[in-house]
Amino acid sequence: MNTPREDLIIGRNAVSEAIRSGRAIDTLLVSRGERNGSIGRIIADCRDKGVVIKEVDRKKLDLMCGGAVHQGVAAYAASHEYSSVEDIFALAEERGEKPFIIICDELEDPHNLGAVLRTAEATGAHGVIIPKRRNASLSYVVGKASAGAVEYVPVARVANIAQTIDELKERGVWFYAADMDGENWCSVDYDDAVGLVIGSEGRGVSRLVREKCDFIVSMPMKGRINSLNASVAAGILMYEVARQRAGIKAKG
Repeated sequence: MNTPREDLIIGRNAVSEAIRSGRAIDTLLVSRGERNGSIGRIIADCRDKGVVIKEVDRKKLDLMCGGAVHQGVAAYAASHEYSSVEDIFALAEERGEKPFIIICDELEDPHNLGAVLRTAEATGAHGVIIPKRRNASLSYVVGKASAGAVEYVPVARVANIAQTIDELKERGVWFYAADMDGENWCSVDYDDAVGLVIGSEGRGVSRLVREKCDFIVSMPMKGRINSLNASVAAGILMYEVARQRAGIKAKG
């Protein structure tokens, strides 16, 4: 029999109490077609809080819960409360700096998201924005991989990355997508408000998001592998932004 993950809250009463206590809920899992009794109220409460709700096959839910009695519902607790986009701007203003934001476009590996958060904290980024769907979330795996950075880097979760980019452009943010066939990553000026876009592990930056970016930046690949791990690429670019902002001159 499988053992359920430590961050999985199982059963109607347990999930209801977690919501009532204000505990950060990442995702609500509901057995497909299950709506009777208190489940309707649990779903409504989660919708009000912006929690992602997923319908799953009952047998799959049985397996995820390790045979525990789940009554058709379980929830993953988040390792940290989500922030808002406004919180990210507020942090930049508090530091007296131009916004430096990392955008994850369907970055699905929780270890990669944790690594991005760790480097974001180290380089002074003001926050990370992720989509609600098809992206790793603030799970306990992400929290552990971030080595504690999740406590210091605001993470905002939005419904639509492309729309969010449009809104941030109106606030003076310039967007740089890490992708193939772009400008050399260290020949670009990152002095203004920066939105650094990192794509998914397999597909890279999505077409619509790529089209909305102001710059496409690439790193030269000298070997036979034609791409870098997403978090590694993000780290190189974040440190280039940090270098330029610190006024550290490259050796001539």
